[in-house]
Amino acid sequence: MSTLTAAVAPLTTQDAETLIEAARTAAEAAGVAAAVTVLDAGGHLLAFRRDDRAVLIAGETSTRKAYTALQLNAPTADLVDAVQPGGLFHTLPTALDRPLLFIAGGVPVHRDGRLIGAIGVGGGAPEQDHGFAAGAADSLV
Repeated sequence: MSTLTAAVAPLTTQDAETLIEAARTAAEAAGVAAAVTVLDAGGHLLAFRRDDRAVLIAGETSTRKAYTALQLNAPTADLVDAVQPGGLFHTLPTALDRPLLFIAGGVPVHRDGRLIGAIGVGGGAPEQDHGFAAGAADSLV
């Protein structure tokens, strides 16, 4: 017996721009100078924008947050405790070549229940960054 899986449209550059704009608009409304990164399902950069006033490290943190959310298919906000001593992923941040970042602000992006990419936001407080990223992901139709 074979099982057919319906094709799910990948994350497009237009989707990525929609995500960037939604996160940027929310951050701006909150008075936060942020950087936003969108990755496709393969971890490739689709879009990036850093507010002129954002600290430079916000660009790096937004990208690492997106990558972490993508690789673990979970919001980074949900993973913070997992890397604490005794946590399930305690050694994971140092076990891989690619840098993971377990700070709130990275959110996987799904379409029809399938992982198609991730968004990461840096520049605000972790809870703010998570809100901007989650809101953007939820706004993608």
